[in-house]
Amino acid sequence: MRNTKRARCRTSHGFPPGAAVRGAARGFTRTAARCSSAALLTVSLALGAVPPPSYAGTPAFLSAGSRGGAAEGCDEGPEACHGGVGWLYRYSYSLGLHPFTGPQDVRRQLTDNFWLFPVSGACPSRIRPADECDLLGGNPVRVEAAGGTGLQIATLPGHALGEGLHIRFAFSRTFGFHYLVVSAWQDRPTRCTKSAPCTVASRAGAWALWKVLSATLALSAYAA
Repeated sequence: MRNTKRARCRTSHGFPPGAAVRGAARGFTRTAARCSSAALLTVSLALGAVPPPSYAGTPAFLSAGSRGGAAEGCDEGPEACHGGVGWLYRYSYSLGLHPFTGPQDVRRQLTDNFWLFPVSGACPSRIRPADECDLLGGNPVRVEAAGGTGLQIATLPGHALGEGLHIRFAFSRTFGFHYLVVSAWQDRPTRCTKSAPCTVASRAGAWALWKVLSATLALSAYAA
């Protein structure tokens, strides 16, 4: 059932009290995320820059024979989708050195404090699987998975980029360095993916949005 409640983004109590550095990080990241949301959403729809080479040559949508593979197993992680998915894009970002924080802690911090998301809009502060809400600009999404080291959302009818866009945020750590990999694919072509200018703009805009998210998480991870 669609969640019709439009909860204002608010601060979660997920951060431990009494730490000055953590409090400063929380306040800074919250302000940065909110102030950048409107501008970055505009960029995602209008930017016409040449897309980064990380998705050069990637098919813009799934073939008919691969849709079944995307429907089963992809919520377990991007690796489960290899061989069947035509990626819209797949970007990797560094979150910096956090040797005492696990990737699941960074994911939990994001899902328990969703105002950290650059375009969190009317979604609640804490999101869970099956939640439905509107991102900034009235773009409806459903939370497909949120647990372990991953978060996955899907666009619903009425979203600016069309229905059936799946976006997977996967967190990992290697030798204390944290990384975020954002992968996106679609069930079928949409009006946007049928248009080369819209496809280029949405990919370049997505790169900018998730770059802001990675920078926010790189700072807030100190408080995770």
